[in-house]
Amino acid sequence: MALGDLEREVMAQLWDAREPLTVRQVHERVGRDRDLAYTTVMTVLDRLAKKRLVIQQKADRAYRYVPAQSREEMTAALMMDALSSTTDQDAALAYFLGQLPPGTLAAAMEEAKNNET
Repeated sequence: MALGDLEREVMAQLWDAREPLTVRQVHERVGRDRDLAYTTVMTVLDRLAKKRLVIQQKADRAYRYVPAQSREEMTAALMMDALSSTTDQDAALAYFLGQLPPGTLAAAMEEAKNNET
C-alpha cells in the first residue's frame, strides 16, 4: 500500500515518537516545515486509521495515534506486496539487491542474525 508524501511524513512522526500522539501534537511536528491546517492532519490520520496503518486510542475527548506496525515491518510488507505482483520474483529481488550500496546487505543480515538471539 503506497503512501502519499504527507502520509509518509505523519507516519515518520508517529514512528519517531516515544508515545502515542494526538492530532494536535502531530500537527505541531509536521507543521514546523509546512503550512498545514489542523483538519488536514486530522483527515490524514483518519485515512491512515481506515487503512489500518495506525491505531486510534481514545483518550478523554481526543484520540491518540500509534503506528500499527514498526517502520521495518511496514517496509517489509510493502516489499512483499511489490514482489508478489511480479511473475519473476527472483529477478526482481536480485535487481533490488544489486541496487543497494556495497555492504548494506551484509550489515542488514548481521543485524537480523543478532536480533534472532
